[in-house]
Amino acid sequence: MLAAKIIPRPSITQTLPSANPNIRYSQKPSILSTSCLKSSSQSVLTEALSTTPAKTRVKILSEALPFIQKFRGKTVVVKYGGAAMKSEALQTSVITDLVLLSCIGLRIVFVHGGGPEINQWLNRLGIKPNFLNGLRVTDESTMEIVSMVLVGKVNKNLVGLINKAGATAVGLCGTDGRIFTAIPSPNAAQLGFVGEISSVDTSVLRPLINDNLIPVIASVAADGTGQSYNINADTAAGELAAALGAEKLLLLTDVAGILENKDDPESLVKEIDVRGVKKMMEDGKIAGGMIPKVNCCVKSLAQGVKTASIIDGRVEHSLLLEVLTDEGAGTMITG
Repeated sequence: MLAAKIIPRPSITQTLPSANPNIRYSQKPSILSTSCLKSSSQSVLTEALSTTPAKTRVKILSEALPFIQKFRGKTVVVKYGGAAMKSEALQTSVITDLVLLSCIGLRIVFVHGGGPEINQWLNRLGIKPNFLNGLRVTDESTMEIVSMVLVGKVNKNLVGLINKAGATAVGLCGTDGRIFTAIPSPNAAQLGFVGEISSVDTSVLRPLINDNLIPVIASVAADGTGQSYNINADTAAGELAAALGAEKLLLLTDVAGILENKDDPESLVKEIDVRGVKKMMEDGKIAGGMIPKVNCCVKSLAQGVKTASIIDGRVEHSLLLEVLTDEGAGTMITG
């Protein structure tokens, strides 16, 4: 896979339209978003702690302080998918975690796919989903459904849930602002409109991140001619984390993390460096669908991301466990 080229562009200057008496304009969006963030911070924290005894609350907050101080102001890219996307309870847990982390000062960027929902709509329309080596075979009609479902339905639903929880989210896809520029996969003859990322442009995202907004990005991108491509969401998150100089990349999955013995769920590897994880792949201890996730993490670390974690999206509040505790919720890979 080609390494994505990062394109610097001038910062965006915002202008407001002529005043309309029927429309309320905000002249200072950054102040507004900060104000909303403070109020949402209070409501989320109050809800989270309301059923906990007072002394326990103080102890929890005290123990979280070093982690809050460490990550405040740092960019964290979260890839959302798997079981956490299928279960309504887990989805609520993820959204609450995101808002809480944003409230305490982390700069969250949320990248998502939506395979199960795509399959559901393909079946409704009488189109049989096809896969090759774990990748969706995406012909022209399937690509149209992928764009409609990911960009028009899943993305806007997640934005609405985040806004409802008290933060402010902005829905985008890789095509917007040329966040991602795509090229056809080397296996395009078999896979159709499945793409890889050739370049990343973060100039649209940085003003949003700096204003404490949460970008929510669907993994669809276009090439130079405007042709849309289905992009692997793990790959999209990894490339974006590298381009943003993120502190952390977090991949939510359907497994506990990397296992020393793939047949023993109790053999979770809590932390490992790049050399160690490459050795595990050489020894055949990492196989199947875990290989592309590990490769994504290794590549992002090589491009400057500080740590990359594969975490168990089936565990409630797994994001908080990974960021705000020593225990974690999966496997953290370090450079």
